[in-house]
Amino acid sequence: MAGHTLGGLASRFGLESRGDVATPIDGVCNLSPGKPGCLSFLSSPQYRKFLTETAAAAVIVRPRDAAALTGAGLIAKDPYLAYARIAALFDPDRNFEPGIHPSAVIDPAAKIGEGVLIGANVVVMARASIGAGSSIGAGCVIGEDTVIGEGARFVAQVHVGNRVCIGRRCHVQPGAVIGSRGFGNALGPSGWEEVPQLGSVVIGDDVEIGANTCIDRGALDDTLIANGVRLDNLIQIAHNCSIGEHTAIAACTGIAGSTRIGARCMIGGAVGISGHLEITDDVVILGRTMVTRSLTEKGAYGSDLPVAPAREWRKRTVRVRRLDQTERRLTSIEKTLGIESKKGNEGDDGGDD
Repeated sequence: MAGHTLGGLASRFGLESRGDVATPIDGVCNLSPGKPGCLSFLSSPQYRKFLTETAAAAVIVRPRDAAALTGAGLIAKDPYLAYARIAALFDPDRNFEPGIHPSAVIDPAAKIGEGVLIGANVVVMARASIGAGSSIGAGCVIGEDTVIGEGARFVAQVHVGNRVCIGRRCHVQPGAVIGSRGFGNALGPSGWEEVPQLGSVVIGDDVEIGANTCIDRGALDDTLIANGVRLDNLIQIAHNCSIGEHTAIAACTGIAGSTRIGARCMIGGAVGISGHLEITDDVVILGRTMVTRSLTEKGAYGSDLPVAPAREWRKRTVRVRRLDQTERRLTSIEKTLGIESKKGNEGDDGGDD
């Protein structure tokens, strides 16, 4: 992999340089201990002490930390963002040799763009289209009439159902399933009967989908994932959901059907979101939160009890279980004293949406 110089990186990414612009940069590293010839970054003040002892050849810092540099560096408004962009130059997984493995099975009616890598045991079904410069790793299955945009990266064992549309430069990790049957069932006299899932999945540009994440196709309309969305591992997105632009969702979150999530939301790990809800733009949902009502105002939301020593946690749990009994006793006391009781609480959803 070709090396770079400090000055070359500064010019390429619009950054200010400090020190010798000819300093060679051959990779990236942590700030502590750092590696000779590599570039690191400082984004948190608590790590500023490592600036004087790092072995890194150069460090990306904010303007306020520039005076603390003892060696070469780059000045950026957001050092972590600048690091992310530069680190992509040293990612070996982004480099591949185009070609089709002999074990791949490609329908004659499929369209494969220029410069595409098709790995071992890949199956590409009829009328599927794969954009130029894409990499489809070993064991992937691409369904009929599916469209994949230019520059896609499917690592391995990704299953894409029929009629799915995936935008440009999407990155999908192993085991992801896109366009599987939604969980649609009707209870009849003899048990459950399948409700056909006739929609599909439409995914925008620059979307990242984590390992073993599942996105169900719609029952009638399509499930929609907008541009720039980031989905972690082990996420379940049910049929007819809609995720707005640049929303990020952490691992083990489950979203029930027909829920609409706005743009630029951040959803923590193991969150549960009920179906048919509306979550507006710019909402932050803390990990393990249970969302049972629509969130119509931006801001941060959370639920559940935080971690505590086991003895204290048990006491809190007992208190929570006694709340109904305590409320009844309080209501009785208020009635005896002639005090008018206030009905409901601020933030109570008052029942199902």
